[in-house]
Amino acid sequence: MPEFSDAMDTTESADHSQTSSSFEQILPAHSAATYREFQAGRVIVRDVWDSNRSELRANPLYNLLYNHLSHFRTFYEHLGSELVFNETGAFFFLKESSDDENEEHDENAFRVQVILLLIGRYFARSGRDLEYLGRPDAGLNEQDLSALESDEEYQEILRAARFEKGVPEALDYLDKRHLLFRAGAGRCFLSSAGLYFLQELVREYEQG
Repeated sequence: MPEFSDAMDTTESADHSQTSSSFEQILPAHSAATYREFQAGRVIVRDVWDSNRSELRANPLYNLLYNHLSHFRTFYEHLGSELVFNETGAFFFLKESSDDENEEHDENAFRVQVILLLIGRYFARSGRDLEYLGRPDAGLNEQDLSALESDEEYQEILRAARFEKGVPEALDYLDKRHLLFRAGAGRCFLSSAGLYFLQELVREYEQG
């Protein structure tokens, strides 16, 4: 089963050799904003959900990292981390190099995998293509969430992953990491990063 931070087999590095990495070109406030996102355990995706307009919009932090990739890779390397760009899923995440982070990180990765596999299993059993989980006009609706919450097997799986409050807590866990977006009352869908990791998990399962 691929790790949350190691699903990089299809990751490619963009060639930004012509992009200046000068600190003078990047506002400290912008660097601080990306750092806060990563410290909160989030991925930075290309498109984020705008609840006011009920649509996906371009994420300025993603564009900042993409346009100054060389700079930010060096910046985070000096902080003891690796900035990873996943082109397939259109997102960035921070991979900690410190051994002190490994245990906590592995647990977070495991919990993410549990939720994604549970969602994917339910969705596939309903006869829908997993691609629809990444569409704002599809994803999980109120009936889906009720079905997930009423399934005792799923609840036991979530409790084993320390989600004592069940599905709502699990979805919040993904939401806080930008792996899932809430598109309104009783509706949510996976971000490009969330869908990518789910597809990698499914691929790993099928190959295993």
